[in-house]
Amino acid sequence: NSFVTRSNTCGELRAAHVGQKVTLYGWVQYQRQGLFLVLRDFQGLTQVIIPQDEAHSHVKELLSNAPLESVVRVTGTVSPRPPGQENPKMPTGDIEVKAETAEILNSCKKLPFEIKDFIKKSEALRMQYRYLDLRSFRLQSALRLRSRVVMRMREYLCNLHGFVDVETPTLFKRTPGGAKEFLVPSREVGKFYSLPQSPQQFKQLLMVGGMDRYFQVARCYRDEGSRPDRQPEFTQIDIEMSFVDQAGIQRLIEGLLQHSWPEERGSIMTPFPSMTYEEALADYGTDKPDTRFGMKIVDISDVLRGSNIHFVQNALSYTHGSIRAICIPQGVRYLTNKDLGSLKGSAKSQFNQEIMEIICRPDGSLKSLLTKFLGEKEQSELIRALNMQEGDVVLLAAGEHKQVCSALGALRLLSANLLEAAGLVLRDPTAFHFLWVVDFPLFLPKAENPTELESAHHPFTAPHPSDVSLLYSDPTKVRSQHYDLVLNGSEVGGGSIRIHSAEQQRFVLEKVLKEDSEVLSHLIEALEFGAPPHGGIALGLDRLISLIVDAPSIRDVIAFPKSFRGRDLMGNAPDYVTPEELEPYHIQVSWPLEEKEAKKN
Repeated sequence: NSFVTRSNTCGELRAAHVGQKVTLYGWVQYQRQGLFLVLRDFQGLTQVIIPQDEAHSHVKELLSNAPLESVVRVTGTVSPRPPGQENPKMPTGDIEVKAETAEILNSCKKLPFEIKDFIKKSEALRMQYRYLDLRSFRLQSALRLRSRVVMRMREYLCNLHGFVDVETPTLFKRTPGGAKEFLVPSREVGKFYSLPQSPQQFKQLLMVGGMDRYFQVARCYRDEGSRPDRQPEFTQIDIEMSFVDQAGIQRLIEGLLQHSWPEERGSIMTPFPSMTYEEALADYGTDKPDTRFGMKIVDISDVLRGSNIHFVQNALSYTHGSIRAICIPQGVRYLTNKDLGSLKGSAKSQFNQEIMEIICRPDGSLKSLLTKFLGEKEQSELIRALNMQEGDVVLLAAGEHKQVCSALGALRLLSANLLEAAGLVLRDPTAFHFLWVVDFPLFLPKAENPTELESAHHPFTAPHPSDVSLLYSDPTKVRSQHYDLVLNGSEVGGGSIRIHSAEQQRFVLEKVLKEDSEVLSHLIEALEFGAPPHGGIALGLDRLISLIVDAPSIRDVIAFPKSFRGRDLMGNAPDYVTPEELEPYHIQVSWPLEEKEAKKN
């Protein structure tokens, strides 16, 4: 209550305040028949009794007629609630304030929706009236928790470990590789700035400059178009250190998260477990495994190798061919035929992967199109390998290793969703399972041209020390010093040890990636002036907070997010500008014919 004219907030009055005269400010949340109203502010709710005597008739009229969500000031005396009328669900439920004077500071017009968390409203409407949606307890709570977490992170990094908070430029130039960047026109003909997708180059240059330990709550930008649960502008906790290795960065982040973790969410245990990229793909079919539940992918190639099943032998004839499966617990009970059909259809449409099902009957025998090709010994080995129990359903896939694993990994998550929707709890909603994924490939074949390579993450990542020689002979086999931090199946951070040799950086850009190194000449030249070994990481703040508060979307932990299509529905951005405003930037808009006609009309 410092610096303001209220005596108390609406969430702090208790029985100990009885008899005190108080002044409250807030929004009218509820009003009942001119008898009482509930006043709300950022901290909570207080019941205000409307006076009924003639001497306070003007106060009664004022408060009885105040529209919901109007802003009012109330002065009165704190009284205990009558016996039996206490509300144990409200922190202020033992008291009420008997109003003596009141003032409507601002009346509210008809609302587009009620400011209550349990009232369903479309996300588009919520974003159009975001300033009203921000009044909800859910958003207030998420944004305040976010603020506390960031403050604790600053404390840990700056006060306890000597990091320097440095702001880096927003206007820069295009970076090769990675996500598409937003362009910003300049007054120089044909020249554009780019909004950085991360402060990557600047934080490396800070290490060259001897800053030693850098951190920033950084705004980042990616022009990724319509992607679900992504934002064109987002926030990351950006970190870089000199003279550090992968283990050092991991220890730092584990300590940072432990220090800043909200007490009300329990404690987190360190060190976090770790697995390689290959292990993650083989066991979970993804590089961001949700380890809160089992249903791991099992390699059954050896069990079926001796069978006469054509598609099995065909798959095993590939260089990287394998037969793998997942076992869905109690699938017979919880999954319908329609569910199984949708799982198979999903594997076919997304991964072009055929799926075979096997059901374990109550007598322990197997029901499947496969069983007539399998002897008793092979069936027993299959049951043992998959640890099948009565009523389980197995989904089997055969083919190229990565495709099979990716398809089964996706089906594992879809199956978990279906099981939980049917009432079987697999994932504890209060559990937080952190995981480091390491030893990623340094390069991947380009999707549009598999004979060419692109960086698996970005071109500044250093090769694994054991694989440096392969960089010059067979770059497809090089592992990187990249590491991802995964929480409950979502990537919440990623980083790497960087290339600090100008010669090696130039080789990666020019010889491996076939990029024009001139675009990064400033960075390569900087590496020639005694650049220290360095590495770093960035934590996705929006994603991390959304997982901590169990929000359905990252939009629910950002004050003013963009829509699914990247639009600001409240301010109607992006918007048109006039030709006169574009003229200094030497830009003319070439309109498609139908849009020209629409603008005319």
